[in-house]
Amino acid sequence: MRDGKIEGIGDLRDESDREGMRIAVELKRGAVAGVILNQLYKHTPMQSSFGVILLSIVQGQPRVLCLRDMLQLFLDHRKEVVTRRTVFELRKAEERAHILEGLKIAVENIDEVVAIIKKSKTPLEAKEGLMARFELSEIQAQAILDLRLQRLTGLERDKIIQEWEEIQGIIRRLKEILASEKLIFKIIADELTEIREKFGDARRTEIMATQQEISVEDLIQEEDMVVTVSHNGYIKRNPVSLYRAQRRGGRGKTGMTTRDEDFVEDLFIASTHNYVLTFSTKGKLYWLKVHEIPQAGRATKGKAIINLLNFAQGENVAAILPVREFKEGLSIVMCTRNGTIKKTDLMAFSNPRAGGIIALGIEENDELISAALSEGNKDVLIGTSEGMTIRFDAQEVREMGRTAYGVRGIKLEEGDFVVGMEVVNDAATILTVSANGMGKRTPTEEYRVQGRGGVGVITMKVTDRTGKVVSVKQVSDTDGIMLITTSGKIIRMPVNNISVIGRNTQGVRLINLEPGEQVSAVAKLAEADEEEEKVEGE
Repeated sequence: MRDGKIEGIGDLRDESDREGMRIAVELKRGAVAGVILNQLYKHTPMQSSFGVILLSIVQGQPRVLCLRDMLQLFLDHRKEVVTRRTVFELRKAEERAHILEGLKIAVENIDEVVAIIKKSKTPLEAKEGLMARFELSEIQAQAILDLRLQRLTGLERDKIIQEWEEIQGIIRRLKEILASEKLIFKIIADELTEIREKFGDARRTEIMATQQEISVEDLIQEEDMVVTVSHNGYIKRNPVSLYRAQRRGGRGKTGMTTRDEDFVEDLFIASTHNYVLTFSTKGKLYWLKVHEIPQAGRATKGKAIINLLNFAQGENVAAILPVREFKEGLSIVMCTRNGTIKKTDLMAFSNPRAGGIIALGIEENDELISAALSEGNKDVLIGTSEGMTIRFDAQEVREMGRTAYGVRGIKLEEGDFVVGMEVVNDAATILTVSANGMGKRTPTEEYRVQGRGGVGVITMKVTDRTGKVVSVKQVSDTDGIMLITTSGKIIRMPVNNISVIGRNTQGVRLINLEPGEQVSAVAKLAEADEEEEKVEGE
């Protein structure tokens, strides 16, 4: 905290006592607890990671095991231990039973046994006499000879018979264990339970279902950012909250300082955790995260995008598309300046290379101007600088591979070119903005569905007062928009302040421009619930 590695901590207190260690961390207002906690995990010993390799010797050979295999081999080992132990105990029990069987015969025929021993001249002769008379083994005969006289009393004789009966029960139980794998595993379970009860204590660690490594995103607060790109390729990001909402007709405020020969060309709203698919005018795709874009002051020009992406010479930014995650069922629809349209599965762009990948083939005199996400078969709307717009069914455009060129989307008159493309939502309206700051909204139903490749219908009456159309976007009443001019000024306003009027009209004034100044780009965003401020200078 002192070194500035972790920001957002207001105070630290040591509240340790006899019951244990406790450190209280107080956060500054607005700080996100989850982000601070992840930073503590990352930069302090609160969390440690170490690798484990389950290398074991299996049947004399080294093997790297998974946890399941290791547990299975442990059970196999315990089974072998229990089996060998039972075999050993059975052998000892049978040996003891064999001796007791001889002693049992001796005590049942004690008088005859004593007579044989008394008339024998040597111990060997006595042993052989007993073996011949009672069909005893050498071990049994020797045990009888080693029998102490006190074992010949009535009580001791009863103990010998009782021990023989008990050992027969033990032998039967041990043979049952060896004959049943189920009994062997029950013994293993009972012994493990006994060990747990004898030596086990309370768990000192927590077992969690899943625990992933902390990624860069875990250390970054998720928030919406305004991403601004100039015509000469300078890019930056700033929080959306940095720009105040103003009324229609305001003069706006500077969002980026540009050189005289440069002007702001694109503006986009995205979360810090979003993927940013950056499409170049040459039809190539580059991959970036929003948090990797440098954050700069509102009036600064930002950083050259060529320092963040490996653009080739002559490439400029054509479209920036935020993507939360790559998944099946989504497509990217792309449109070029000359009216060519193409649709490609989103998954085809999930693994870009550092040097970029081909998003679509581009003719020599053409360039990519727009890209949008599409789910299902929705209609596509294309607008041109001369105020023409065409709407057609997306099914008329089949999905193609990355390197394909696409098909004709709209037929253009000489000198006309495409300024915008949208995947249509019938609940929205179509916002058309001209270079001289005029704009309007038109219901989508006024744009009838036509066949792909036609001339289209009028979306704005283009005159010297309006200037050429610079943007055709789809918006709803809850949206807000940002207009950005060639001098770097930005004005933010709610969409519901813009009139909804017919297609063949000029629209209303959206922004007051200085002499020689024109609108260069329009972006939409979700408008916050806040009171609009008065226009600066009123």
